[in-house]
Amino acid sequence: MEELLYGRELLDSELPQNVQEAIKEKPFKVEITDSFTKQAGKYYCKRCQTIFTPVSKEHCICGEACGYCRNCLKLGKVRRCSHFYHLKEPNDFPIPKKEVLHWKGTLSEQQEKASKDIVETIKKNQTRLLWAVTGAGKTEMLYEGIAYGLKNKKRIGIASPRIDVCLELAPRIKEAFSHTKIAVLYGGMEEKYGYTQLVIATTHQLYRFKEAFDVLIIDEVDAFPFHSNQSLFFAANKAKKKISSLIYLSATPTLVMQKQVKNKKLLSTILPARYHGHPLPVPKLKACWNWHEKLLKSPLRTPCGKKIQQLIKEERRFLIFIPNIEWMLKLEKKMRLVFPKCSFASVSAEDPERKAKVSAMRNKEFQFLMSSTILERGITFPNIDVLVIGAEDGIFTESALVQIAGRCGRAADYPTGEVIFYHDGKSIAMKRAVKQIKQMNKLARTRGLIQ
Repeated sequence: MEELLYGRELLDSELPQNVQEAIKEKPFKVEITDSFTKQAGKYYCKRCQTIFTPVSKEHCICGEACGYCRNCLKLGKVRRCSHFYHLKEPNDFPIPKKEVLHWKGTLSEQQEKASKDIVETIKKNQTRLLWAVTGAGKTEMLYEGIAYGLKNKKRIGIASPRIDVCLELAPRIKEAFSHTKIAVLYGGMEEKYGYTQLVIATTHQLYRFKEAFDVLIIDEVDAFPFHSNQSLFFAANKAKKKISSLIYLSATPTLVMQKQVKNKKLLSTILPARYHGHPLPVPKLKACWNWHEKLLKSPLRTPCGKKIQQLIKEERRFLIFIPNIEWMLKLEKKMRLVFPKCSFASVSAEDPERKAKVSAMRNKEFQFLMSSTILERGITFPNIDVLVIGAEDGIFTESALVQIAGRCGRAADYPTGEVIFYHDGKSIAMKRAVKQIKQMNKLARTRGLIQ
């Protein structure tokens, strides 16, 4: 029972029957609190800090005028009449008798410096931004820090806003720390929760933790929905201990974070080059006028359609990013008519087969994938090219475009590739994305990290 609640904050409705009965027998062990805090006459959800929606007594199981939280409803309904259950994190982990890190790779000079910075950050319970270009090898830079934490009985959380990123990260972490039990938490997971020293989770799963982590690492901190969601920032702060280290990872930190770094209010380690020492591919901006109509009507008469045909003939593997899911599905149908012998698929956040399709692409069962922005980060395919259709669309922010371009040239064996932004008029975000990539390449050359 205890392990289910260590460092966690769960609703009564989330507790198994045997745990509820055990709590009744020994209530003094568990911290039981109201589901809300009251400020200026308003009730706030204790899990996510959102104002409760009031309901009349006829609409709540308590039979009284009540309220509930709509913001974190998918995690279980928090009513004003509910209670949260919590046990203080005891760090009940054995001190490892053997070496915990089993990764046999080597780090570059700049990766080694970043790795030491991370270890020092954990030792001193500091907050740091690791600002590293896409494909710099951020995961490998974490290993020594994680190893230090495990050896010193620290509980470590690695969180990302995207399920895809967690699922991409988990096998790599499990391989590097093969003798360490690791929980991977996300919505729709099939495995039961288990108490582990190392946790990989989506940022939404942090809502269920309270002062659990001595080390909290947030990957892709600038990604939707984390960067624009104060509730998730609240969850992250609640999930870590008051004395702890917090490490942000990003290739495209927000302007707020960049200003904090510039004003020396946030410790940072900046890596402007990839581990293999080749420059970041710089996107080409190419016009594809009235693409949303012409590509559906006569794709091979458009610059973008001709490029797709060329890549298929050359047997190149590639990704196509598209701003609108509904339009993407229409284009998919058209592409199947135009290229009937080519194997490909489309993916989006709404696609229940997304995981299987990404796996199939990785296994080279597809020549290309059409995708919404869901694959803009955290997914790696070696030796691919990248096309963006409708790059001027507002959904393609500077950050998103830099991340998308970063899907290309990541592997040491295939460090180059082509990135093309097809547009119906250049956007400011497109220009800024190209500028940012060029600036990182320039900084890397200045430091002697690339040729």
